[in-house]
Amino acid sequence: MDRVRTAELTGAEIVIRCLQEEGVEYVFGYPGGAVLYLYDELFKQDKVKHVLVRHEQGAAHAADGYSRASNKVGVCLVTSGPGVTNAVTGIATAYMDSIPMVIISGQVPTAAIGLDAFQEVDAVGITRPCVKHNFLVKDVRLLAATIKKAFYLATTGRPGPVLVDIPKDVTTHKTEFHYPEEISLRSYNPVRKGHSGQVKKAVQLLLEAKRPMIYTGGGVVLSNASAQLTALVRQLGFPCTNTLMGLGGYPATDKQFLGMLGMHGTYEANMAMQNCDVLLAIGARFDDRVIGNPQHFAQNPRKIVHIDIDPSSISKRVKVDVPIVGHVPDVLDDLIKLLRAGAQQPDAQALAAWWTQIDEWRGRDCLKYDRTSKIIKPQFVIEKLWEVTGGDAIVTSDVGQHQMWAAQFYKFDKPRRWINSGGLGTMGFGLPAAMGARMANPGATVACVTGESSIQMCLQELSTCKQYRLPIKIINLNNRYMGMVRQWQEFFHGNRYSESYMDALPDFVKLAEGYGHRGVLVDKPADVEPALRDAFKRKDELVFLDFLTDQTENVFPMVPGGKGISEMILAEEL
Repeated sequence: MDRVRTAELTGAEIVIRCLQEEGVEYVFGYPGGAVLYLYDELFKQDKVKHVLVRHEQGAAHAADGYSRASNKVGVCLVTSGPGVTNAVTGIATAYMDSIPMVIISGQVPTAAIGLDAFQEVDAVGITRPCVKHNFLVKDVRLLAATIKKAFYLATTGRPGPVLVDIPKDVTTHKTEFHYPEEISLRSYNPVRKGHSGQVKKAVQLLLEAKRPMIYTGGGVVLSNASAQLTALVRQLGFPCTNTLMGLGGYPATDKQFLGMLGMHGTYEANMAMQNCDVLLAIGARFDDRVIGNPQHFAQNPRKIVHIDIDPSSISKRVKVDVPIVGHVPDVLDDLIKLLRAGAQQPDAQALAAWWTQIDEWRGRDCLKYDRTSKIIKPQFVIEKLWEVTGGDAIVTSDVGQHQMWAAQFYKFDKPRRWINSGGLGTMGFGLPAAMGARMANPGATVACVTGESSIQMCLQELSTCKQYRLPIKIINLNNRYMGMVRQWQEFFHGNRYSESYMDALPDFVKLAEGYGHRGVLVDKPADVEPALRDAFKRKDELVFLDFLTDQTENVFPMVPGGKGISEMILAEEL
């Protein structure tokens, strides 16, 4: 049954009507020749608001940040040729982190496709490896149904970006507008309900565990399963760890939380992960940055239960004993019901001994740093950021040392408050993602944690922030180096800092002021907290805080590439 039947509309009118039908609030984009009819239709209505970014990469990142912070579909609109190629980095970023997005790209007229026309690229071919699906719509009669499919594919199963490429002439052709109420794809039917027999096996394994561990990833956040996860962890009394993408899925201030695991995870989380006898993995994929060398991880025998909506993620890197394919909240609901219905409880004596061991690992205090330094320590800035914001800010980050310090020292108690590029590791993500997050949550406190190298990747979006009055607070941990590159060069390349030192940095205070914002330079530890407090009191201003931090500070713990998860370098060992 169709929801809407109208007289004939142009392709451009149809696209905008489809966005209205999907309840799209914002489109992040940049105009160009191939999409001018679409922009003309945007101009004629006011339901869908357009946000003019300053670079198409910023459009994709902003749509991504909007989606992560809102549980809605992010939408961006770009023109053909360089418009869509500029957006590819942002599309790939969303794809790696399973973020639901719809990208509408303009294309040269259908008759010119394949003739190397002005601003022509094969958008479908270029984006195929980094989208969940893509479409080239050559017939206006297929346009509405295709957009419906795009939103359906982006949001169901394992989410991801979907691209719809529309030739310019298709936006001018007319047809009757039918927007489908529902869509059905014969070859695409993602499973939601976990297999009951596998769920029973999982429950039995968990109850028999002597050294249990619960390991969760971004799938918990994306599927809105944080409440179920928290209930399960507290009911069982087991330790829990989150991946970088999963932070906020379980409250970081809870005593059962061991911190983030992985390459820069805590000593206790990594050791518990390596030495557990039953591992419950939820919405995670045993990524190389999480378990390190899979051969090393497999040395210790353990039973693994893996819950994921994507069957291709199960047993891809690590052999799993009890695979459960399904929607994470639904599967966790079933697990909780079975546990509550049964009389059996976890082995309290064994669990107490396991916690004793975990507390011993915790005693290593793996995140300690020099708190007496007369130079600003980056960890100190993040700790003060957490204090000043009451742990309740939406924090975006770029990629590098500052990202890891934010993950380690900002205690995220709620989901969708930590927004960063995990899979692709995209410098330049933080600022435009913060824009999208703020637009998704008007009135929210939004902070972008960045470094002097990353912030310059999409710095032009400060102009967008000015135009739309987005009072983001930028926390620039400025150590004059590409910090993570320098750290690896120090450890593994004989201190040869090849091209990792920033020799000609701008005056960030003047730069911020040049864009119409407030800039503040902070170079003393005593000034860190006052500067942060003043910045966050300024509810209507974007404040760029340039913190001059210790150039020699490294991120610890650290698992070197190719090593096992428990083969960590700690600060005290150097």
